[in-house]
Amino acid sequence: MSESISAQVPLRAVLFDVFGTVVDWRSSVAREVQAALASHSVSVDSEAFADRWRALYQPAMSRVRSGEIDFVPLDKLHRENLDQVLAEFSIDHLSESEKVQLNLAWHRLDAWPDAVAGLERLKSRYIIGALSNGNIALIVNMAKQARLPWDVVLGAEVARAYKPQPQAYLGSAQALGLTPGECTLVAAHNDDLKAAAQCGFRTAFVERPFEHGPDQKSDRTADGDYDYVALDFVDLADQLRC
Repeated sequence: MSESISAQVPLRAVLFDVFGTVVDWRSSVAREVQAALASHSVSVDSEAFADRWRALYQPAMSRVRSGEIDFVPLDKLHRENLDQVLAEFSIDHLSESEKVQLNLAWHRLDAWPDAVAGLERLKSRYIIGALSNGNIALIVNMAKQARLPWDVVLGAEVARAYKPQPQAYLGSAQALGLTPGECTLVAAHNDDLKAAAQCGFRTAFVERPFEHGPDQKSDRTADGDYDYVALDFVDLADQLRC
């Protein structure tokens, strides 16, 4: 632990970005796409489909952040994006109920292999929670599916703001009755951590070099002055003495 951290108030909460940091969205969504299309005998590159669906994530939230549209839960943005990707891939075989179920793929994502064990250890000493752009129902359902032992679900829907807007971080700390300095954000994304640091959060970068598949270009390594840099959640638990 660095001198700057030891001089601060005690760490109380370890909060997590979720998509890509805690869960493997790409493989999980690709699997769900394959299952949804199997009965229709439709052949599609399911990983390319997942990548395209995810690529619309930030642009959709930018419409909320800019004030173009009012705040809406991520489920709604995901559904609008799904309809766009289905059209781009020329897939018109799914019924409305099948589209609803496919949109819930984001509720059924698998955790990275180290995630549950690391979270359990961190939970023994700290409040652990999701600080995600995912809406509450999405994150709760995902937690049940993947056995993620959150103490609390925070983030966009609680704060009514999407990361990296400051209120997403500040509102989450406030909901716990904590100062930003009593919270660490754990993420595999440099931009997320830098935004949290600007709000007074401590920061922990965890490597997820295959979030976007074997040819991932961005966020393979830490490129900021973070309080912790870890190989995975178990390594982070070691560093936080859990």
